[in-house]
Amino acid sequence: MRCSKPTWILLVLLLGTACGFAQVRKSPRSSGFRIPHVNSNKARIMCPLLEGSRYPYQGFGLKLGDPFALSYKFYADQHFAIAVDVGKAASGLYNRYYRDAFATYLPDTLKKEQSIQYLAHKALSDWFVETKFLYQWDAEKISKGLQFYAGLGWQWRNTKLQYDYSFTDLSVSPSDGKFGKFTEQRSTHGPVAVVGFEYSHFSLPISAFIEIEVYTDALIDPGYQRFQGGVGLRYVF
Repeated sequence: MRCSKPTWILLVLLLGTACGFAQVRKSPRSSGFRIPHVNSNKARIMCPLLEGSRYPYQGFGLKLGDPFALSYKFYADQHFAIAVDVGKAASGLYNRYYRDAFATYLPDTLKKEQSIQYLAHKALSDWFVETKFLYQWDAEKISKGLQFYAGLGWQWRNTKLQYDYSFTDLSVSPSDGKFGKFTEQRSTHGPVAVVGFEYSHFSLPISAFIEIEVYTDALIDPGYQRFQGGVGLRYVF
């Protein structure tokens, strides 16, 4: 059966219209350019620290710098938080300080002809714990998810040092010296002040932070101050 020319034209138009509707409805190419809709659950994941109605939060992570530490933070509300860091100090940054401390361990019973000379030292362990109370405020005008913070806290330090030395007694042998070593345990503590900022607008529930601290010794070497600080990441939940 042969179709007339008008019949063929009608069939072509019907097929073209059907194909057009199919492309609009099902084309993966066109669907790839749709504007994404972010529901409330995803919004909370993208910016976990900005949901004011969902405090408190907790964060657990790692801090790199001086000191290298495991870091925990309790976000009580939008402005107040408590941070606890436990880790190891960067002993290499304290080489000069520990070397100068050698003189404080010399015995008072040395005779005039006797002397002890410093040769070297090594930090066998250098651990610390600190707790900080923080006040934080939003800096969304600069960047969404950004917060500044400042606070005060207390730091406890425990360091075990090994010193190598040479001992000379001029009354016995002016040229020959004896070599030896001894260890000292330094346990001290003091206040710490901190300033920093934290950024939390990621696709994962994490926050990144940078902070600078000033530690002041209050026990072994009162008044001694040291700048500390580092960068880190925390998983927020």
